[in-house]
Amino acid sequence: MIRVMAVPQERGTPAWSVRLAADLDANDQAAKKLVAELTEEQLNWQPAPGSWSVGQCLEHLCITNEAYLPPISVAVNEQPDSPVEQITPGWFGRWFIRSFIEPSPVTKRAPAPAKIRPTAHVGASVLERFLAGNESCRELMVRARAKNVNRIRFWNPVYPGNSIHRRYRTPDHCRP
Repeated sequence: MIRVMAVPQERGTPAWSVRLAADLDANDQAAKKLVAELTEEQLNWQPAPGSWSVGQCLEHLCITNEAYLPPISVAVNEQPDSPVEQITPGWFGRWFIRSFIEPSPVTKRAPAPAKIRPTAHVGASVLERFLAGNESCRELMVRARAKNVNRIRFWNPVYPGNSIHRRYRTPDHCRP
């Protein structure tokens, strides 16, 4: 996990937006530093059978952004203006973050859903794709600043549930 120092808040910009923008900036820098000197072979090296390479991890994040940003964007556009200072995840968001995102002794490991699994071999362009996905996320965040992000619901493209889509709160992060 990347730790980010406090970022000065622009007047009228919700704290959640400032924090997430700083996280995206830090993730961009970390990815550039990590991948900058890697050959395509090194980018695809897997530390153990069945584990993902650096390139596959980045591609997984790209695919996740590409799956989630469009339905979240539609939901943001449909939401009336009513800004909030902080994101408050719903029960599902809290459970998911606690169970799979936050590093802790109880964090679970689970296989990625098929829709967001990376390919077996990743090309060198994965970094540009990752950075572009984060830029799309920033653009969405700018549009969402004026909205009550705690009330936004969207069709989940990864877990549709027997062809009947479930609605979940916007995740506490837009970080891939």
